[in-house]
Amino acid sequence: MSSELWQNVPLAPPDSIFKLTAAYKADTFDKKVNLGVGAYRDDNDKPWILPVVRKAEEILLNTPALDHEYLPITGLPEFTIAAAKLILGPDSSAIAEGRVTTVQTISGTGANHLGALFLSRFYQWSGDKKEVYLSDPTWANHPAIFNNVGIASLYYPYYDPKTIGLNFDGFLSSLKSAPSGSVFLIHACAHNPTGVDPTRDQWDAIAKIMLDKGHYGFFDCAYQGFASGDLDNDAWAVRFFVDKGVNMLICQSFAKNAGLYGERVGALHVVSPNKEAAERVKSQLSVLQRSEISNPPSYGARIVTLILNDPALFDEWKRDISTMAGRIIDMRKELFKILTEELHTPGNWDHIVNQIGMFSFTGITPEQSKALTEKAHIYLTVNGRISMTGLNRNNIRYFATSLDAAVRGTL
Repeated sequence: MSSELWQNVPLAPPDSIFKLTAAYKADTFDKKVNLGVGAYRDDNDKPWILPVVRKAEEILLNTPALDHEYLPITGLPEFTIAAAKLILGPDSSAIAEGRVTTVQTISGTGANHLGALFLSRFYQWSGDKKEVYLSDPTWANHPAIFNNVGIASLYYPYYDPKTIGLNFDGFLSSLKSAPSGSVFLIHACAHNPTGVDPTRDQWDAIAKIMLDKGHYGFFDCAYQGFASGDLDNDAWAVRFFVDKGVNMLICQSFAKNAGLYGERVGALHVVSPNKEAAERVKSQLSVLQRSEISNPPSYGARIVTLILNDPALFDEWKRDISTMAGRIIDMRKELFKILTEELHTPGNWDHIVNQIGMFSFTGITPEQSKALTEKAHIYLTVNGRISMTGLNRNNIRYFATSLDAAVRGTL
């Protein structure tokens, strides 16, 4: 084999989050803190397998008739039906009218990819270019996913560093100025990475412009239930937009809210104007799915199916979700209390308790973020985003005092 075969292949940079995690694992400092990981940790900084997941696994293990045959191309039917009801509501008119096409995917990432691929092939783009509007900032994987299917990324204002909140006026301005029929990727709840969500009145204003301009909503929902602790509350924006008649699809993940990170359980839901259109959409999604993964994996989907379709397991799951969301909310409150009441850290820290979900944008500078990592062994992204699940009663005071020192320039 020629040694020059791959000489022109450029060396890609490592993924920033996984690089951060590797550096944390290699660090021998006894007080090190990992605030970069996007996975839930309990109060002892350990991964938490949900008790309801343990029960569902036990049921699966004791089901003699269970086999390892291929699933249908679009996924396990009992899963896709239940997943659609979870995000759209059990009384969804769109489901009742047969207007929803659901495909089981490789978690939320796979849903984003399949949704983007479908749009790249079949969406009626408003011009010669295929472009999607992403929030500034957004999940780091979003632009890569769209770029891989030939859709360029544009950005709409979302985060306001001055208020450490939503740039609502900038968001609305982009919706109004974008060409009619533009595609907007919207975080359904617990915006990643900022933790900043619109209010319900703001969602209403966003939906009105989306309808007026004929925009397409590409909703990414990775944190249903995990954000507020309430599955229905976190699905409110999605259901509101569907009821209003906004053209849209939804990417759904069970990684966070079921703790099934490695099982890759997700779904893509495309809402069509009528049943006939939904059938055509399903036919093409089947073709696309077949050419890439043939069939989705069954194990995680069977776990989620049991939980969603058994009333007792579903109730227990809601309690487990409340446990995770509640601990995150408690950490927000405790961090806020230490910074404001004990340390009197310079600046306004209201955003710590006002933001929602797994992540928080601290508002600190890149230099302060780097100082925390290099001097205090606290691993976070340079934009100041922290994963609240990485905080616990054993390390929160160390983090707070280090953050205080970084802000004061004394670290």
